[in-house]
Formats: sequence, C-alpha cells, structure tokens
Amino acid sequence: MNFSYSELIARYWSDQQVTINLLAFANIAGAMVLGLFVGYERSFNGRAAGMRTYGLVCMASCALIVLAGSPSQWYGGVMHGAVITPLVADPTRIIQGVVTGVGFLGAGVIMKDGFSISGLTTAASIWASSAIGILVGIGFYATAILVTLLSTFLMVWIMKLEHWLPARQAVMLCIRFRKGFSPQESTLKRIAKDRGYEILPNTLTIKYEADQQEWRYIAIAENKGQSVPISTLAEELRNFAGVDQFNISHSKT
Repeated sequence: MNFSYSELIARYWSDQQVTINLLAFANIAGAMVLGLFVGYERSFNGRAAGMRTYGLVCMASCALIVLAGSPSQWYGGVMHGAVITPLVADPTRIIQGVVTGVGFLGAGVIMKDGFSISGLTTAASIWASSAIGILVGIGFYATAILVTLLSTFLMVWIMKLEHWLPARQAVMLCIRFRKGFSPQESTLKRIAKDRGYEILPNTLTIKYEADQQEWRYIAIAENKGQSVPISTLAEELRNFAGVDQFNISHSKT
C-alpha cells in the first residue's frame, strides 16, 4: 500500500502520535530529573561522573524503553509501505542491552593504583541510574522515585555511617630502599605492629632494579583510633635507616 507525502505527514502528526510523543516527553524528562538528583551527590563530592553523566544515562535508558513500548507507532505506523499492526517489540532485550552498555560506561570510571581501587561507588550508581530510567520508561514511577531516594541515601548517609562504625584503617606503602640495603620482612612486621598495624598476607610485592629494592604492601590497623596516624608514619619513615624514597596513602580496596 502506497501513501502520498501528505498522508505520511498526517500519520506522523496524528492525534495518537502526538499523544504518545507527549507521554514519551514526560517520561524522558522525569527520568532526566531523577538522574540529575542522583548525580548531584557525585558532582558535589568532585567525582569524574557528575550530574550531566547521570542525567544522560537515565534519560537515554528511559528513551529506549519508551521506544520499545510503542512499536506499532514506529515510522508513523508505516513500514515498507504497509501499516504496522502485528509488530511487537521485546523490551527485555532492550533492557539487557542498556544494562550491558551502561556496565561498560561504569567500568571506565573505576581506577586502580597499585592495591588501591577507586570509582566503584560511582560505577555502581551509574548502573543504578540506568535502572531508574528503565523503571520510568515502563511506567513504574513510584518505584523509580524510591530507587532514586535509596541510591542518594546510600551514597550520602551510608558513607557517614561507615565512618562512625568500627573499622580498620588500611594504608598502602611503597618503600624504595638505598642501594645495597636488604630489608627483612620480619623487621617490617615488627615495626608495623609496634605502631598498631599488621601487614596483610599476600599483599607484599618486591621489585629489584639498579641494586635497589622496592617493597609494596598494605598494612591494616589492628584497632580503630589506636593506630599511628598516616602523617606520623610518614615522618618516621623519613628517619628510618636504609629508606631512600617512600609513598604512603590510604588504601581503598
């Protein structure tokens, strides 16, 4: 069946098409607002992924699900010269593609520096924002709002709860010793214990270059609040015999 240009234009701007587009606009705009809400916490704390990233992920996820919800209206209800009536899209396949694609985006914000890993919370929250967009797209508005509030609550208040609850501080050390100096692991363990730390098993790596040894390991505090602060550790390392250079930082694993 062939249609004239005027008939095709009338189909694209029919009352049904306009109604569906207005509903899609409302869903997509709502998803974007919820994404911005979640992303504000990351933006406020200076993370690489901020409000724009979350808004885009949430909005695009919603748009794809809305698209799958009205297949009979694609191309103005006309495809290859025939009116579309039996076409049925499978939203689950689109959801699967969205979740997989956003997973790759989240992996891009995860950074690894030695034993320290950062960006996991940001990656997880980006993935959650895609779920919010999907929920809005399929019409679960109350659930989408709940997930938005819970995601924000987890990122803002649970972090404060983590600082309040008993925990063991972990520090990562990279020590380069002077040429010809041979440190002993037992000595390092004793020094760490005297300062309230223990070296985690299987974290010690040793690099030998130009007659110098470089030791990397993670030490964890035995009791919260009773271990030597990291600034004091740095000051003491300056005066240790055999130490040429060192790098010490809080470890996020």
